[in-house]
Amino acid sequence: MPPIAADLETVRIDLIAGHRDPRGVVFEPLDADEIGEFRNVHVVVTEAGAIRGNHRHILGMEVTTVVGPVLVRFREAGATRDVNVPDGEVWRFHFPPGVAHAFRNTGSRPFFLVSFNTQAHDPAGGDAVRDVLIEP
Repeated sequence: MPPIAADLETVRIDLIAGHRDPRGVVFEPLDADEIGEFRNVHVVVTEAGAIRGNHRHILGMEVTTVVGPVLVRFREAGATRDVNVPDGEVWRFHFPPGVAHAFRNTGSRPFFLVSFNTQAHDPAGGDAVRDVLIEP
Protein backbone atom coordinates (compact mmCIF):
# COMPACT_ATOMS: atom_id res chain seq x y z
CA MET A 1 0.00 0.00 0.00
CA PRO A 2 1.40 3.48 -0.80
CA PRO A 3 2.07 5.95 2.02
CA ILE A 4 -1.09 7.83 2.97
CA ALA A 5 0.80 10.97 3.94
CA ALA A 6 3.08 11.59 1.00
CA ASP A 7 3.28 15.31 1.82
CA LEU A 8 5.52 14.64 4.83
CA GLU A 9 9.20 15.13 4.13
CA THR A 10 10.65 12.71 6.65
CA VAL A 11 7.95 10.85 8.60
CA ARG A 12 6.29 8.17 6.48
CA ILE A 13 2.84 6.85 7.43
CA ASP A 14 1.46 3.64 5.91
CA LEU A 15 -2.05 2.21 6.25
CA ILE A 16 -1.59 -1.54 6.71
CA ALA A 17 -4.06 -4.21 5.66
CA GLY A 18 -5.13 -6.22 8.68
CA HIS A 19 -6.70 -9.65 8.35
CA ARG A 20 -9.83 -9.72 10.52
CA ASP A 21 -12.04 -12.52 11.75
CA PRO A 22 -14.20 -13.01 14.85
CA ARG A 23 -11.06 -13.56 16.99
CA GLY A 24 -9.52 -10.16 16.16
CA VAL A 25 -6.90 -8.86 13.72
CA VAL A 26 -3.53 -10.09 12.44
CA PHE A 27 -1.07 -7.72 10.74
CA GLU A 28 2.59 -7.49 9.78
CA PRO A 29 4.09 -4.58 11.74
CA LEU A 30 7.18 -4.32 9.51
CA ASP A 31 7.86 -5.03 5.84
CA ALA A 32 9.97 -8.14 5.24
CA ASP A 33 12.70 -6.18 3.43
CA GLU A 34 13.18 -3.91 6.50
CA ILE A 35 13.57 -6.56 9.20
CA GLY A 36 17.34 -6.92 8.91
CA GLU A 37 18.19 -3.29 9.73
CA PHE A 38 16.58 -3.28 13.20
CA ARG A 39 18.29 -4.14 16.50
CA ASN A 40 15.39 -3.78 18.93
CA VAL A 41 11.72 -4.67 18.99
CA HIS A 42 9.26 -3.99 21.80
CA VAL A 43 5.52 -4.33 22.34
CA VAL A 44 3.77 -1.74 24.52
CA VAL A 45 0.35 -2.06 26.17
CA THR A 46 -1.18 1.27 27.22
CA GLU A 47 -4.32 1.73 29.29
CA ALA A 48 -7.20 3.95 28.14
CA GLY A 49 -6.26 7.64 28.27
CA ALA A 50 -2.59 6.95 29.01
CA ILE A 51 0.38 8.36 27.06
CA ARG A 52 3.52 6.68 25.69
CA GLY A 53 6.56 8.04 23.91
CA ASN A 54 7.19 11.73 24.51
CA HIS A 55 10.74 11.26 23.25
CA ARG A 56 12.98 11.39 20.21
CA HIS A 57 15.96 9.27 19.22
CA ILE A 58 19.42 10.68 18.59
CA LEU A 59 20.61 7.97 16.18
CA GLY A 60 17.84 5.41 15.88
CA MET A 61 15.20 5.17 13.19
CA GLU A 62 12.02 3.92 14.87
CA VAL A 63 9.14 2.25 13.09
CA THR A 64 5.98 1.99 15.18
CA THR A 65 2.82 0.16 14.19
CA VAL A 66 -0.42 0.99 16.03
CA VAL A 67 -4.00 -0.25 16.04
CA GLY A 68 -6.45 2.61 16.62
CA PRO A 69 -8.00 4.44 18.19
CA VAL A 70 -4.90 6.45 19.05
CA LEU A 71 -3.63 10.00 18.74
CA VAL A 72 -0.11 10.09 17.29
CA ARG A 73 1.68 13.42 17.66
CA PHE A 74 5.11 14.12 16.20
CA ARG A 75 7.34 17.13 15.60
CA GLU A 76 9.67 17.51 12.66
CA ALA A 77 11.28 20.59 11.14
CA GLY A 78 9.77 22.68 13.95
CA ALA A 79 6.15 21.77 13.11
CA THR A 80 3.93 19.58 15.30
CA ARG A 81 1.40 17.31 13.62
CA ASP A 82 -1.49 15.28 15.07
CA VAL A 83 -2.70 12.11 13.37
CA ASN A 84 -5.81 10.36 14.70
CA VAL A 85 -5.77 6.69 13.79
CA PRO A 86 -9.39 5.43 13.61
CA ASP A 87 -10.66 2.58 15.74
CA GLY A 88 -9.55 -0.79 14.37
CA GLU A 89 -7.26 0.58 11.64
CA VAL A 90 -3.58 -0.45 11.55
CA TRP A 91 -1.08 2.29 10.68
CA ARG A 92 2.73 2.23 10.56
CA PHE A 93 4.84 5.32 11.32
CA HIS A 94 8.51 5.66 10.29
CA PHE A 95 10.19 8.17 12.64
CA PRO A 96 13.69 9.26 11.54
CA PRO A 97 16.30 10.22 14.15
CA GLY A 98 15.49 13.55 15.81
CA VAL A 99 11.72 13.41 15.25
CA ALA A 100 9.89 13.57 18.59
CA HIS A 101 6.83 11.35 18.87
CA ALA A 102 4.10 10.48 21.38
CA PHE A 103 0.97 8.33 21.54
CA ARG A 104 -2.27 8.80 23.53
CA ASN A 105 -4.76 5.97 23.85
CA THR A 106 -8.04 7.64 22.86
CA GLY A 107 -10.10 4.49 23.27
CA SER A 108 -11.82 2.82 26.20
CA ARG A 109 -9.75 -0.40 26.22
CA PRO A 110 -5.99 -1.14 26.31
CA PHE A 111 -4.05 -0.06 23.24
CA PHE A 112 -1.14 -2.00 21.71
CA LEU A 113 1.80 -0.80 19.68
CA VAL A 114 4.90 -2.53 18.39
CA SER A 115 8.12 -0.60 17.72
CA PHE A 116 11.33 -1.48 15.94
CA ASN A 117 14.49 0.60 16.34
CA THR A 118 17.80 0.51 14.48
CA GLN A 119 19.64 1.01 17.80
CA ALA A 120 19.90 -1.65 20.51
CA HIS A 121 17.91 -0.91 23.68
CA ASP A 122 19.88 0.81 26.46
CA PRO A 123 18.07 0.66 29.84
CA ALA A 124 20.01 3.77 30.94
CA GLY A 125 18.35 5.85 28.20
CA GLY A 126 21.11 6.03 25.64
CA ASP A 127 19.51 6.95 22.35
CA ALA A 128 16.11 8.11 23.67
CA VAL A 129 15.81 11.74 24.80
CA ARG A 130 12.70 12.97 26.64
CA ASP A 131 10.75 15.47 24.51
CA VAL A 132 7.21 16.09 25.78
CA LEU A 133 4.60 16.50 23.05
CA ILE A 134 1.54 15.37 25.01
CA GLU A 135 1.26 16.50 28.61
CA PRO A 136 0.24 13.78 31.07
